[in-house]
Amino acid sequence: MASISHGVAANLSSLKGGDFLSSSDFTSEQIYALFELAKQLKQGDRRIDLGNRVLGLIFTKASTRTRVSFQVAMARLGGQIVDLNPNVTQLGRGEPLQDTARVLSRFCDALAVRTFEQKELEDYADWASIPVINALTDLEHPCQALADYFTIKESFGNLSGLTLAYVGDGNNVANSLMICGSLLGVNVRIAAPSGFEPLPEIVSKARSLATYGANVEISNNPQDAVIGASAIYTDVWASMGQEEEQSSRSKAFGGFCVDEVLLSLANPDAIVLHCLPAHRGEEISPEVMESESSRIFDQAENRLHLQQALLAALLGGV
Repeated sequence: MASISHGVAANLSSLKGGDFLSSSDFTSEQIYALFELAKQLKQGDRRIDLGNRVLGLIFTKASTRTRVSFQVAMARLGGQIVDLNPNVTQLGRGEPLQDTARVLSRFCDALAVRTFEQKELEDYADWASIPVINALTDLEHPCQALADYFTIKESFGNLSGLTLAYVGDGNNVANSLMICGSLLGVNVRIAAPSGFEPLPEIVSKARSLATYGANVEISNNPQDAVIGASAIYTDVWASMGQEEEQSSRSKAFGGFCVDEVLLSLANPDAIVLHCLPAHRGEEISPEVMESESSRIFDQAENRLHLQQALLAALLGGV
């Protein structure tokens, strides 16, 4: 079994007992330490047993990859999952959050919360005495960003100085990509239609965290954004809760499909990413989705390995 360096071990140990609510919660050194652990876990070079620890899942939003990846990650760590579906617990009947968080802290060792408002997630963290993980809110999706940059690192070896072009809605995924990318020295360009740009306060936050001269640029031109990019990233145009806007958004996002023409403007070795689920023919063409440039399914798999590393670190297994 592989070992890790003293520096990596120290950075992982520093995460024990903490929360992960935003991509800005970790330093670049801590993120790279998670990458190293995830790599070892993925390659089968390291095994970690958390001794039957329990992760509670509080998901008020639908999920496939996030739910399954957390379940499998915890199982591989020797732990268990408790699915706290609001439809079949008191969570859905108005029990005060502060009561729920304190009671669950007596039963579980960590909570992964997938909900709408970031404030609700922060309230869980305030009242719980165990680690709380952001499994997606309307503001951020930090676990996704970890897997995304790990996937880019697998392709290029080094992240600092690379450019990621995100084409689409300035949503929670875009927010976490900007913040995490800035911390890792990645230039992030967001191309969104007018009126769909990321929140200015998130852009400012990302720029304030930038290392190694990383830049965050916002534009309304996908062609300009992808020139010289090493990774092109897209997401659905209407996220969960925005289904009624699908028709109007499809019109607004005309010209923002990641197709072969757009891909040809990026670096010759550029990779394509999508956090899934994908609508082929809308935000991404079927040809690009299935092309040799696509790392979309590697990216999906990496959710498992990064969340396994994250859980191991937060629960003191390293």
